[in-house]
Amino acid sequence: MPCPISGELTEESSLKILISNDDSVFAKGLKVLHQTVSQEHDCIVVAPDRNCSGASNALSLMNPLRISKMDNGFYSVNGTPSDCVHLALNCFMEEEPQLVISGINHGPNLGDDVIYSGTVAAATEGRYMGFPAIAVSLANKHGEHFDTAAKVVLEVVNHLIEHPLPADQILNINVPDIPYEHLRGIQVTRQGRRHKSESMVKSEDAFGREIYWYGKVGTEQDAGEGTDFYAVANNYCSVTPLSVDMTAYQSLDTMKNWIEKL
Repeated sequence: MPCPISGELTEESSLKILISNDDSVFAKGLKVLHQTVSQEHDCIVVAPDRNCSGASNALSLMNPLRISKMDNGFYSVNGTPSDCVHLALNCFMEEEPQLVISGINHGPNLGDDVIYSGTVAAATEGRYMGFPAIAVSLANKHGEHFDTAAKVVLEVVNHLIEHPLPADQILNINVPDIPYEHLRGIQVTRQGRRHKSESMVKSEDAFGREIYWYGKVGTEQDAGEGTDFYAVANNYCSVTPLSVDMTAYQSLDTMKNWIEKL
């Protein structure tokens, strides 16, 4: 069975941590996260060999997976973020980790973004496999202050030693792209919601064939106080607990009555 984070660990304890992401094994956010967290904990990095943003929970079921060790000690996989975490936890790591961290993502994962996010998916896969997991994003695609997000993650990791996560949840963390000393604090938030995305853009390739690009993501629709959007916009770090079990329990009785009328 996986070894959970528990109160039995002391403040001086070093955790075994698996780190992954969706921006690729070459991403700056991944390197900064590893550099910071590995100062206090034993970390191994297993990440995609290319950018897999928007991959969500996809698995590579029709192609074999290959894992390669890089010169910096990171491991590269020709698969999705979920592939990386599943492979690492299922058969690659000799010693089971006590925590899975996904990130630092280049750009936010706020509101509806979590449905598509490979960053959140990697953390979700870790929790599906029975391990505590967190996802972390820097809320700017052209971010500068990855060190701010990394420091927040290290604080959260050390806090988890004494206060472990519920078994059916992950933490989705979004950090403003500002210097650490300018953070106003940490807020526990709910997911906000965007308007629908803009229309797809029709174009042609060099051979005159029709091609389509996704339009810009929708603007914020539900971004009021208490949401992840609001926290980040006001220079707070947003921490949103996400449930791995997607069952709408509040609707079970209603659905039973609905089914009986079929």
